[in-house]
Amino acid sequence: MNFKQLLAEDDAVSPVIGVILMVAITVILAAVIGTFVLGLGDQVGDTAPQASFGFDYNGTALTVTHESGTSIDASQVNVTSTVALDNSTGTELVGASGTTGTWESISSDSETEITAGSQVTVVEQTADDLSTAAVRVIWTSESGSNSATLQSWSGPDA
Repeated sequence: MNFKQLLAEDDAVSPVIGVILMVAITVILAAVIGTFVLGLGDQVGDTAPQASFGFDYNGTALTVTHESGTSIDASQVNVTSTVALDNSTGTELVGASGTTGTWESISSDSETEITAGSQVTVVEQTADDLSTAAVRVIWTSESGSNSATLQSWSGPDA
């Protein structure tokens, strides 16, 4: 057996490498096309913002404060409650048995961007008691396809 001749013959190397490259290219193209067909690329920008909210309850009113994190469009953030609430200006928010209002509609200074330090105050209605309420700060994407609860609060008697 001649080892020099065995090592010098590389006739099968090129076809094997060619097949491996063609398979790799096919897999990559299938992944890219599948991403566009299934619409997964559109949801990349719909991730929930990283933000922290604090709650301060004084017995009749609850102040929600954006403490830290990314700034958020005020029209994309809802404050929901299990009891009916008024905003700090005395305007009743949506619903008698529960409340949902955008940060923008609740805010007394018509903020369009929620940044660290931004706050809204909601006041319990006379028939309902915030001490038994559950309040959540919910973000909804622009397209409306994704939403996430950013922070929640339960009253001391809940």
